[in-house]
Amino acid sequence: MTQKILAHAAGLNEVKAGQLIEANLDLVLGNDITSPVAIKEMEKMKVQGVFDKDKIALVPDHFVPNKDIKSAEHCKCVREFARRNEITNYFEVGEMGIEHALLPEKGLTVAGDVIIGADSHTCTYGALGAFSTGVGSTDMAAGMATGKAWFKVPSAIRFHLTGKPSKWVSGKDVILHIIGMIGVDGALYKSMEFVGDGIANLSMDDRFTIANMAIEAGGKNGIFPVDDITEAYMREHSSRTYKKYEADTDAEYDEEYTIDLSELRPTVSFPHLPENTHTIDEIKKMDDIMIDQVVIGSCTNGRLDDLRIAAEVLQGRQIHKGIRCIVIPATQDIYMQAMEEGLLKTFLQAGAVISTPTCGPCLGGYMGVLAAGERCVSTTNRNFVGRMGHVESEVYLASPAVAAASAITGKISSPYELD
Repeated sequence: MTQKILAHAAGLNEVKAGQLIEANLDLVLGNDITSPVAIKEMEKMKVQGVFDKDKIALVPDHFVPNKDIKSAEHCKCVREFARRNEITNYFEVGEMGIEHALLPEKGLTVAGDVIIGADSHTCTYGALGAFSTGVGSTDMAAGMATGKAWFKVPSAIRFHLTGKPSKWVSGKDVILHIIGMIGVDGALYKSMEFVGDGIANLSMDDRFTIANMAIEAGGKNGIFPVDDITEAYMREHSSRTYKKYEADTDAEYDEEYTIDLSELRPTVSFPHLPENTHTIDEIKKMDDIMIDQVVIGSCTNGRLDDLRIAAEVLQGRQIHKGIRCIVIPATQDIYMQAMEEGLLKTFLQAGAVISTPTCGPCLGGYMGVLAAGERCVSTTNRNFVGRMGHVESEVYLASPAVAAASAITGKISSPYELD
């Protein structure tokens, strides 16, 4: 699928793995951390304006609302650049969200697109059948100036998903299982292609989560075929024309794996790499892992389905004494829908706090930074040393269901234990 999309974007009949191409871009993305660097690079290039003011998206989402003077200066730089260049898709505080949840919601990403973003989790949009990948700020600058980018065409790994996940098993468990299976470099610079009848049993929010964490296996991108669920989502959110690409039946893959979704169990990634995974059944046999904080949110798991699942677990229950539970809806619209459905009331009654949309604690920014010796169960995507704060803190990656259950018990737990 990825090779076909890239061939079309490069104006070629076909491309081969390892081939260097120059491709036309449908969208260039930047945030409040990476965009200022790209803007300064553009100034060095002495280019006048951007290639297309409608095909650039600037989303201040990491340190907003601004947490300090430096973050305020970064956002001011992006804001003024957007004004000067009349960028159509600049999203100010109050209308913004976490970039990788916001852009599909706003209809800016559709099947067949070629998208680069100066953020590693730009691979999220592969859930819609697009080719999207993270790049450095210099590449972002070149993309904003020219509307083009150089790529080395990736080879591919195919994952056949079959069956239907059990209750409390979500897209987060699927991708953590895969990363645990192949390792953090198991798909290095490869396209992770997800196919099979099991995809029909995954919601769009599940697919966004899986594609989002392709980078955590080293992948260049993750990508799903376009089915009825994908098309319904795009019709609801976008007026743009999309193009479906399907892999040839004789397409070559470096490896192929078959995963029965019905056999998966809630999975947790232990410090300090996403590949260090254990199922909830394995964890039950260990000594209790006591925790200090739970974070439910991020570009990985801050969508409406995620909040619904967490609220279902927390409904009528109380967060464990001494545990901090922080819930972060990924966009303003998700925040609003969660409010209208009563999810926010459930969180507040359980003893959680609710933040405005922000990446916040995921990268150790704010709204939940950890002190030395503290442990956090988080629905985010990385648990590297010092990722959420002090280098002596620990981050355990989990699904919203496991995170919510752990907030109730004060230790890493599954929702099955609460039944």
